[in-house]
Amino acid sequence: MQSTLLNNIGLGNVDISIFFIAFSVIIFGLFVTVIILFIRFSKLNKRYQKFMQGNTARSLETDIVRLYEDTKYVKLAVEKNRKDVVNLFDKISHAFQKVGLVKYDAFKQMGGKLSFCLALLDEGNNGFVLNSVHSAEGCYTYTKEIIAGASAIHLGDEEKQALSMACAQNGENE
Repeated sequence: MQSTLLNNIGLGNVDISIFFIAFSVIIFGLFVTVIILFIRFSKLNKRYQKFMQGNTARSLETDIVRLYEDTKYVKLAVEKNRKDVVNLFDKISHAFQKVGLVKYDAFKQMGGKLSFCLALLDEGNNGFVLNSVHSAEGCYTYTKEIIAGASAIHLGDEEKQALSMACAQNGENE
């Protein structure tokens, strides 16, 4: 069968059944696309209905403004917490974190090792060594300042030992 329309556009020799098949495939493809779009629209519509359930545009606006205010409050709280943590780290770096303790018998006669040296240092190995010497006549206590792990005053053997024990610690919970 010859079609004048096909002759006019230069496709007069092509069988009309090929056009019928091609258009059938295109229509079937469009039908499948419509079904897929309908399914997606249904899912989106369900989500929209769930989102809008019990809400009006005015109440949603109120909710959004409330969430915005809450977010601002949380940001302020986080910033305050950050500053507090920095402040605490600064303070803790100057607190005594390292300890060295050596007990000894100062005069080798009393027994019981009642004398002791105590080294207390901060994170930068600054602090003091406390030496308490116990004798039959009484108890005498001496302190020596420690700066960067060293003392300007001569340290005794027990004081050096307590200082090295404290300096060997890293300042973290062990």
